[in-house]
Amino acid sequence: MKKILFLCTGNSCRSQMAEGFCRKYWGAEFEVYSAGTKKHGMNLRAIRVMKEVGVDLTTHASKTLDELPEVRFDYVVTVCDAAKESCPYFPGGKVVHVGFQDPPALTRDMVTEEEILPVYRRVRDEIEAAIKNLKVYL
Repeated sequence: MKKILFLCTGNSCRSQMAEGFCRKYWGAEFEVYSAGTKKHGMNLRAIRVMKEVGVDLTTHASKTLDELPEVRFDYVVTVCDAAKESCPYFPGGKVVHVGFQDPPALTRDMVTEEEILPVYRRVRDEIEAAIKNLKVYL
């Protein structure tokens, strides 16, 4: 089974969403991981909007690359520009970039959930569309 890693800065939102969707759509073909260059903790809004589409992230945990088991990845997908810029070398693995906007940054100045959640849902839906077409990138 091919191994795929979704890499982001904090492993709290975008990479977690990508991992969840990849498990849903490609779990029979890929062993799926996510990690961050730093650890920011799980984003509760990401968990909430993923639950709305039937993907449970409540058992996920934010982690860094150092916390992953020793795995040789076939594919590494960076989902944010910062991770792309600081992506470490993965011997033998193909590194591709499929970037998405950062919901926490986009909503930083917003106050109500009625303003914030649509932003999370939009990015979630963009990630889902990309994961459904994952083989285009690989």
